[in-house]
Amino acid sequence: MLSENITINSAGHLCFAGHDVCELAQRFGTPLYLMDEGRIRENCRVYLNAFRKNFGENAMPAYASKAASFRRIYEIMREEGMGIDVVSSGEIFTAVKAGFPMEKSMFHSNNKTDADIRYAISCGVGCFVVDGEDELLRLEQIAAEQGHTQRILLRLTPGIDPHTYEAINTGRVDSKFGTAIETGQAMPLIRLALEQKHIELAGFHCHVGSQVFEEDVFQRTANIMVGFMAEVRDELGFTAKILNLGGGYGVRYVESDPAADIGARIGEVAEHIRAVAQKHDFPMPFIVMEPGRSIVADAGMTVYQVGAVKRIPGYKNYVSIDGGMGDNPRYALYGAKYTVLSGNRALEEADFPCDLVGRCCESGDIIQPEILLPSATCRDDIVCVCTTGAYNYSMASNYNRVPRPPIVMLRDHDAYVAVRRETLEDIAALDV
Repeated sequence: MLSENITINSAGHLCFAGHDVCELAQRFGTPLYLMDEGRIRENCRVYLNAFRKNFGENAMPAYASKAASFRRIYEIMREEGMGIDVVSSGEIFTAVKAGFPMEKSMFHSNNKTDADIRYAISCGVGCFVVDGEDELLRLEQIAAEQGHTQRILLRLTPGIDPHTYEAINTGRVDSKFGTAIETGQAMPLIRLALEQKHIELAGFHCHVGSQVFEEDVFQRTANIMVGFMAEVRDELGFTAKILNLGGGYGVRYVESDPAADIGARIGEVAEHIRAVAQKHDFPMPFIVMEPGRSIVADAGMTVYQVGAVKRIPGYKNYVSIDGGMGDNPRYALYGAKYTVLSGNRALEEADFPCDLVGRCCESGDIIQPEILLPSATCRDDIVCVCTTGAYNYSMASNYNRVPRPPIVMLRDHDAYVAVRRETLEDIAALDV
């Protein structure tokens, strides 16, 4: 199986985290987001243990909560000792509601509004990741009005191509995020930040993209960033204490994706950063990473019910489900790949080529093209899409006024609702 938390029981039903998906579908309805709580905690501990081993006891990976943001996830991050990064007032509000210690949070975004800035300061956000000059000067103004000194990292773009999806490649010089080193714009921004009276510059942030498998991506990034940190020290007399390398490692969506040994990779990155720092006679910085996808993706599965099977002889076949791009827009957005499995025919041969499509009135409402399901697949069957814990619920919409699915968390002998299913009343609740 794609992941060890996916199995098949004696009834021929697919199981996730030890739970029969058909029984869960009957109990909670479909479409249904499932989240394996044990897997989330295990993934957190992989990063935490690797960071403590390689960077010291105080090292802190920060969960990129845009991957999946709801109250229970922040409670788990708090319980596991993770930091978080947040990108909106909504994520900050949810984390606060969960009792997360906001001094362990980092606030991203390339366009923080004045309301965002004021709210984040009032909630005690530990560190702002400042995207550019406009934000820097407005943050100084608002912090001064509130008699507050705000700790920040400056987001810089190192000009690295991680060979990932174009839509999630964020480290290039022409990215909408951050300030480029290569163009000479970064040094003046750092000088300006150091001149502000209500800003404490702690270091630098960079993010080269998501779904990273190339083993040298973070090493190449460290070469540029640590070298530039040494230049800043020599030119401005400022020694940055923190280097945030951004996103975590890739996950397996399909069998052809490699499996990343995260602990080993972090060890290699740590060794490389130490060598680069020594080369530049620069003190080893406090390292931060922001894994999101690799914390929650393989902890997720989406369960659907088949509504129709359409065969067009000589052309193609469609299996239509009761969800679609409203609960998973990633294929429609950038052609994301997924593994699709039958829930109730898991032991039958998958020999029926088809496209898995959704219920929305949209030709582009495709979950995954060119898959194989059992030829007996029919109405009322259960179909499961694997590795949907990241960027599925968080990117979901009410397109066609379809309510969003619930999130059911799975533990060893327990399944509980973390986010309830939306109702038709919810859909119209804001209408006036």
